[in-house]
Amino acid sequence: MNDSNHVKPAPMAYDGDRPTADNPVGVMDLSLRDGQQSLFGGRGRTEDMISIAEKIDDVGFWAVEMWGGSTFDTAHRLLNEDPWDRIRSLKPCFRKTPMAMALRAQSLVGYRHYPDDVARAFVERAAANGIDIFRTFDALNDFRNFEVVFDAVKNADKHFQACICFSLTEPRMGGPVYTLEYYAEKARELASMGADSICIKDLSGLLAPYDSYALVKGIKDAVKMPVHLHSHFTSGMAPMTHLKAIEAGVDGIDTCLSAYAYRTSHPAAAPLAMALLGTNRDTGLDMAKLAEIEETLEAEILPKYRSFLDESMVSAVPPAVLSRQLPPGMIDHIESKLAQMDASDKADRVYQLLPEVRSDLGQVPLVTPIYQIVATQAINNAVYDDGDGSYKIIADQTKDLCAGRYGRTPAPVNPDLKKKALQEYGKEDAGLEERPGKSLAFELEKAAKETEGLADGLEDEILYALFPVSGKQFLKWKHGREDPPSSTIPKSLEDARNELALIDRIKSGQPVELAGQEIPEKSDNLRTFNVFVEDEYFEVGVEEIGGLPEVSYIRPGGESERIRPETPKAAPVPKPAPASPSVPAPVPSGPKAPAPSASAAAADGVALVAPMPGTIVNYAKQTGDSVSEGETVLILEAMKMENALPAPATGVIKSIDFKNGDSVAKGDILCVIG
Repeated sequence: MNDSNHVKPAPMAYDGDRPTADNPVGVMDLSLRDGQQSLFGGRGRTEDMISIAEKIDDVGFWAVEMWGGSTFDTAHRLLNEDPWDRIRSLKPCFRKTPMAMALRAQSLVGYRHYPDDVARAFVERAAANGIDIFRTFDALNDFRNFEVVFDAVKNADKHFQACICFSLTEPRMGGPVYTLEYYAEKARELASMGADSICIKDLSGLLAPYDSYALVKGIKDAVKMPVHLHSHFTSGMAPMTHLKAIEAGVDGIDTCLSAYAYRTSHPAAAPLAMALLGTNRDTGLDMAKLAEIEETLEAEILPKYRSFLDESMVSAVPPAVLSRQLPPGMIDHIESKLAQMDASDKADRVYQLLPEVRSDLGQVPLVTPIYQIVATQAINNAVYDDGDGSYKIIADQTKDLCAGRYGRTPAPVNPDLKKKALQEYGKEDAGLEERPGKSLAFELEKAAKETEGLADGLEDEILYALFPVSGKQFLKWKHGREDPPSSTIPKSLEDARNELALIDRIKSGQPVELAGQEIPEKSDNLRTFNVFVEDEYFEVGVEEIGGLPEVSYIRPGGESERIRPETPKAAPVPKPAPASPSVPAPVPSGPKAPAPSASAAAADGVALVAPMPGTIVNYAKQTGDSVSEGETVLILEAMKMENALPAPATGVIKSIDFKNGDSVAKGDILCVIG
């Protein structure tokens, strides 16, 4: 072991200013990007970041990651904020500390590969606005997907930090594919490319402490360049993993401010700084300033975001993460989608199939957006294959992966699956061998035409190119064409405190007065119930709003039945009301989709129903067009992925009741074919 890397205590205690360590650990703060994205779904607002940014600048961080990832998406879609303004607003606050972003290689800040013109323009504008460090990763560790953005970053004279996504196929490093030599070879590729530094990106927090020692040492033996470690706290191992990596000589560590740390986020900065205080690897972070920032966060900022924190999880470490060796987002994705499909009973089968599906798809890393593809396909196999592994419904994204449209997989795709996927994919593609982005047609000129009169310059056009549906909606809000929904209005600190106080009163059983509500007149729908709470008795009146209530009774023998007011036995296909936005999830797609429910069938045709909630990107067919069974009718964006929905029958499109950009709920009738 190199003595300069070993953590050695100093011969004296520090009770005042401490000298700079011989080999300090650089610390990147992720609070403003990955921290708030992990814990609060990216709802952090720029105005709250500005209020603490200058204090963060004084702490002594190596860099601060404050942009990129999914925060570009959430800023414009959920907060009515221009993502580009966030860089410009924060840049004056960080006079000493470089600003960094998370860049998904050719996927930029989105969920598909974008053409080269969009990639170059995006990086150029990010650099021009103030990003200093481009932390770049590819979901398959296919570094061909770095080529265009790497050139753009270097042309802007910025720091290119290249990531190697850490993954496992066994509980510890060393199983098939993901060996120490695999990672060392990836590091050599990045060094040959000319990267400025390397980051080991452990997005699931599954890197074990002793593996981190071997991994860091192995990479530093392979290449002579700075190595950083990014490891989520999710499994609970990250603090130990950090310390062993520091002993192995890692140059940089990622942490968050305590208020934005732990759970699915990252370890906190203060405990690490205190652990290394006075050693030859002392971080140099200002402990007093860290404490001051934490007080500000607790008192003035966190109350606004507490409603987004999942307080239902009692344990700070989800047990399923270690037992299933899966990222928490993947587990949430599976359980949410199964619930929406009314197939929660298939959960155990899905988890059994995941290793098989992952192996068939080339032992891919479980990283966004790849883990969503693996999860969605495992669900399709569990629900539609009856467990026979026939891949009856291959999702469009699975076909893209098999065809090489995401890049080269770490291991070969199962040849039988690849053949079936490419046959269904169509004659236009026999599988890509070249860099995926090279085959994509340029899109910026098209985006400019489609936003003519709405977009105000290149940054608006890039935003639209990245997110056509939500981007166009945001541009209407931004330029005053439409009023943004009330959900995008920032919550004041006073409102947040009042809300928390109300919740506390309800939890404690205290009476709550609802101001401003008039008591309505009682109607004939009122029913009276006796309610018994231990030894107390209450008489409660319950009224069904809008008409007669459903009535339940028990038949002899215990069979229950529900009686509803009689409705016409035959009715035309109803026109669906616009659905409220909901959390979208990927939908299965392929040449044959599950048949629509009986309730969706029309007397004069067959209805194509939404199998999941989502947003309509565009209709490929219009009213009056002929369509064949299995032919794509529309593109539905669900869980940030675009999915082609096929026609359930051959015929003519008789009616379409939604339009591009509309949100739809599961079961909504998207069109009728007669």
